[in-house]
Amino acid sequence: MLFSSLCYLAASVSALVAAQSVELAGKVGPKTSAATKTAKKTCNITSYGAKADGKTDISAALTAAFNACKTGGVVVIPSGNYALATWVTLSGGNAWALQLDGTIYRTGTAGGNMIFIEHGTDFELFSTTGKGAIQGYGYEFHKTGSISGPRLLRFYEMTNFSVHDIILVDSPAFHFSMDTCDSGEVYNMAIRGANHGGLDGIDVWSTNIWIHDVMVTNKIFSWSKYTATGPEGVVSSKNETHMQDTCGNTLTHLEAMGSLGANVDVSAITYRNIYTWSSNQMYMIKSNGGSGSVSNVVLENFIGHGNAYSLDIDQYWSSMSAVSGTGVQLTNIKVNNWTGTESNGGQRGPVRVICADGTPCNGVDLSDVALWTETGKSQWYSCRSAYTDNTGADAFCLHNAAKHTSYAATTTTVTAAPKGYAAPTMAADLATPTWGFTESIPIPAMPTSFFPGTKPLKALAGK
Repeated sequence: MLFSSLCYLAASVSALVAAQSVELAGKVGPKTSAATKTAKKTCNITSYGAKADGKTDISAALTAAFNACKTGGVVVIPSGNYALATWVTLSGGNAWALQLDGTIYRTGTAGGNMIFIEHGTDFELFSTTGKGAIQGYGYEFHKTGSISGPRLLRFYEMTNFSVHDIILVDSPAFHFSMDTCDSGEVYNMAIRGANHGGLDGIDVWSTNIWIHDVMVTNKIFSWSKYTATGPEGVVSSKNETHMQDTCGNTLTHLEAMGSLGANVDVSAITYRNIYTWSSNQMYMIKSNGGSGSVSNVVLENFIGHGNAYSLDIDQYWSSMSAVSGTGVQLTNIKVNNWTGTESNGGQRGPVRVICADGTPCNGVDLSDVALWTETGKSQWYSCRSAYTDNTGADAFCLHNAAKHTSYAATTTTVTAAPKGYAAPTMAADLATPTWGFTESIPIPAMPTSFFPGTKPLKALAGK
């Protein structure tokens, strides 16, 4: 049976100032505008031999255009269909941009990265129309059982950059990876991938990254290792983390920090305005043993529908091999304003906080959390070695005490729906799609909204 779902990351207008001035560790994005770069120099790939015929390899033309504009200018891939058969590495650019208005189709079969952009600064990848896309035809790999094909897009050691108003579709492996990058902004994107793990929408191993107004419809959306990140404000004051966050569909993880291992050092993570439909959970923190700490996490304004779990903190996660240590210390986890439904609250409750006995969680505070089951007439909350500072009615099964000692798992069952759980849906919620893992995936249109009742924080290209 094919399940599908989608995840939106959005930000309110009022949050822009807060994210830029408080939550981020300095300004993100390119230092020079695309208009200024265009005025300096424009390098259209068709002037270097590229043909919009969907079959002629543009790798040489794209590389030549980059070499001509890498020290200041804009490389333009105009509207049309282009083939990429040989992967390109664009290294060392400064104050340049890549304008993707056409569609790039994968025709090569190598592994690695179709477009690899590295060792650069003051960079912008964007579409002026909101229709620029990369089609990876990953299903051609997947139907043979392989997920070891190329990524569509990878950044490495890039600083002060942005990626926006482009569409990524059906990658053979990860769609977009940011590795050891800093001070970047990603927004106004649609990513659509296959119904399988290991095909992450966005995989982040970076610091000071702001991601907002992104729609992902695939198995996994990953905020990954060496990162502290959130859709509206991203702060990484500590850079030695090991975490993987997944936001996605098909009864998999929405947002999940982990798997956390040894010597974890993560702090100041904010997620706001998250919408998910038919995922495995709205947010998960996962580990099994390990050491170190995670602190000062804000999970605010979440709307979910038909998810398996909602809040799932599991420090005995059975899908992960145990790591040496008594557990990662979780401190000051603030969960606020969660509404919507889970699929079956009698099977998988909406609040599950299972902390390590060796390092009980503390400061796990839930407020205005109202979730209800779509199936049956009851749901449960389960807690273990978990403490809250919240003494109000929203403590659920969490304990409140000055001394944080371990305790066995407890389960509380409720049979009445909480007040205020009803939440809006979105027009792009998927019915069962016509693809899964081995079928071609069509290129979607860019959504006009990424969170119920809100417009994108920055205007969509072409609007």
